[in-house]
Amino acid sequence: MNLQAALEMGLNEAEYEKVVGILNRTPTLTELGMFGVMWSEHCGYKYSRPVLSLFKNYKEAQESGALENAGVIPLDDELGIVFKMESHNHPSAVEPFQGAATGVGGILRDIFTMGARPVANLNSLRFGPLSDVRNRYLLEHAVAGIAHYGNCVGVPTVAGEVVFNPCYNGNPLVNAMAVGVVERKHVASAAAGPAGSPVIYVGSATGKDGIHGATFASVELGPDSESKRPNVQMGDPFTEKLLIEATLEALATGYISGIQDMGAAGLTCSTCEMAAKAGLGMDVDIRKVPLREQDMTPYEIMLSESQERMLCTAIPGHEADVISVFHKWGLHAAVIGKVTDDGLVRIRDLGQVVAEVPARSLTDECPTYYLEASQPAYIDEIQAFDTNALPSSEALECPLTPTQCLERLLDSPNIASKRWITEQYDSMVQTQTVHLPGADAAVLQIRGAQRGIAMKVDGNGRYCYLDPFTGAQIAVIEAARNVACTGARPAAVTDNLNFANPEKPTGFWQFRRAVEGIAQATEVLGTPVVSGNVSFYNETPNGPIYPTPTIGMVGIIDDPSRSCGAAFAEEGDTIVLLQAYDHVEHGLGGSEYLSVIHEIEAGRPPQVDLQAERRLQEFLVQAIGKGMLASCHDVSDGGIAVTLAECCMLGGVGALVLMNPSSWEEHTTASLLFGEAQGRVVVTLKSEEAFEQLKEMAAEQQITAHWLGTVGGEFLRIASGTNDLISADITAMAQIWQDAIPRRMAAVAH
Repeated sequence: MNLQAALEMGLNEAEYEKVVGILNRTPTLTELGMFGVMWSEHCGYKYSRPVLSLFKNYKEAQESGALENAGVIPLDDELGIVFKMESHNHPSAVEPFQGAATGVGGILRDIFTMGARPVANLNSLRFGPLSDVRNRYLLEHAVAGIAHYGNCVGVPTVAGEVVFNPCYNGNPLVNAMAVGVVERKHVASAAAGPAGSPVIYVGSATGKDGIHGATFASVELGPDSESKRPNVQMGDPFTEKLLIEATLEALATGYISGIQDMGAAGLTCSTCEMAAKAGLGMDVDIRKVPLREQDMTPYEIMLSESQERMLCTAIPGHEADVISVFHKWGLHAAVIGKVTDDGLVRIRDLGQVVAEVPARSLTDECPTYYLEASQPAYIDEIQAFDTNALPSSEALECPLTPTQCLERLLDSPNIASKRWITEQYDSMVQTQTVHLPGADAAVLQIRGAQRGIAMKVDGNGRYCYLDPFTGAQIAVIEAARNVACTGARPAAVTDNLNFANPEKPTGFWQFRRAVEGIAQATEVLGTPVVSGNVSFYNETPNGPIYPTPTIGMVGIIDDPSRSCGAAFAEEGDTIVLLQAYDHVEHGLGGSEYLSVIHEIEAGRPPQVDLQAERRLQEFLVQAIGKGMLASCHDVSDGGIAVTLAECCMLGGVGALVLMNPSSWEEHTTASLLFGEAQGRVVVTLKSEEAFEQLKEMAAEQQITAHWLGTVGGEFLRIASGTNDLISADITAMAQIWQDAIPRRMAAVAH
């Protein structure tokens, strides 16, 4: 096997020579394929691993060999929450339905492989503008794929986010997150059982779909990307549903000693990772693998990424008990080999050895690179755009009336109602969902537990483009704020780090700075990163995507029946603004207002005070837990005007608001209404008397509570001093907000 073949499989010349050195001979085709996928960035994290060590929990797990399929945190003394997020960006760019669908299927397997029952799906999606027919096609089919898989498998899709920007033209982002619940004493391990244990293949048969999917995800998209359709797996959610039930039942027997999903790199990944984690080896015969196509070569069988498959090891003598469970559910199950004590993954084809590789050489010995990083040239230029200084601040005033600006923002697909998308998802299956999609975060009442779970996915690529460090921190604090707005304590994070080519110094600089920001923010908030995924090479010949780290935040709520929603509840309720920062900046840099109204994406993202954010979140959990708040909604995209409009539209009632805080005197109309300064939340109370109590409690946490107005009427009226700024009919606003995406999608050609 020559160097040229190695290069075609994604290895470089030095890596090929290292493989030859490890084996002390020329590798076979199958061996070269195994090294190619396992040493890809997608599987081996050879570029990202040194930077990810900034996440303390990840570093400790990495050093101890405790990395599992997903992260686990305690819900209570008996139950744990299992969760993770992963990307299917490149597959979704060329085959959006199956790319998105198999993204859901893959992340669900990471959950129930841990012995957890999946209870929720979430997603974070990015597309180019809907004015482009290709982007409409990608959105339509990606959403359909997510809905198809999640609805059929019976796991509710409860929350997410959808963002549109030209930087995602040709390279959409499809990040899928799943959450499950497990008995803490029964968390399944991914390490193979002791030497002599039978190795059992379970699930669907293996086909030729998905071969080299991991390698495909480790290169930039280009003109030939459509030819990579065969790299995209085909999913079957009905088989996955059977696999969930069979796996959980088989684990309950106690006869499975180790189990892992066949994800990226398929059988190669599961054999070598399970063996390496245990410090053992495996000897398997690929002709014992259930196949859809009998003419498959050892190379194809080892690299296939066919879906709905798992590998497990059983306690010797009980393999028949495990196999019988899977057969009962109508699934393939077969002993294909055994665990060995020599540390080698040995692959046979009817007894003939076609690959013999040290397990740890495929995992622990994956080359690690410390790449060059340099700040992009554009950073200084765009950050020099000062939205606070004259004449810029005057030039950025509303060219329309403030009411018209609000209507334009509500019509922006980034702010508009996502009902066209969420109504395709079954969000109530399993009947544990407390808040339907559209709230700040999803809340589940976990059956059999007193406590509940809140969860949200958040990110802002535009902020990260302007400043990756601050932008990434805002993603963390907003996800945490969203969870706290329901009354849940933010507990832990899973992330999906979507970036361009790391081999370009500017791309790697963006990645490193964003990870540094996330690491600092999660440490201060006490929400460790416990799982996640890195997706590099998100760029096309037209350029890279914005650096887009997405944060999946999970929180714990003691009493889900007291959880809070975003909608204004009743006429007469008092509206209050909670402000965690002493000074409220203009917050127009990188704002949706600046982008939509002025078609400018420049400036600096809003400043961050992590300690203040933590105090605000703790206060919200305290106030909601005491039943003091009738509603709670954080101020984010579009500023306070959009926040108030959303509260009104969700509640079907108007509001009269007077914005006169003395700290805002230097603000322009645009920054007052549409600035996106951090650390702010709009809440409502049942009486003005309750406001005084809330104000005193807030002051103890160094949070200012501003009286804003009263819920009621059919209009949202916002005034400042004696000036009426906005007067908008709630019904008319809601029509604009709800029709924005359906109107654009109506142009889809079927």
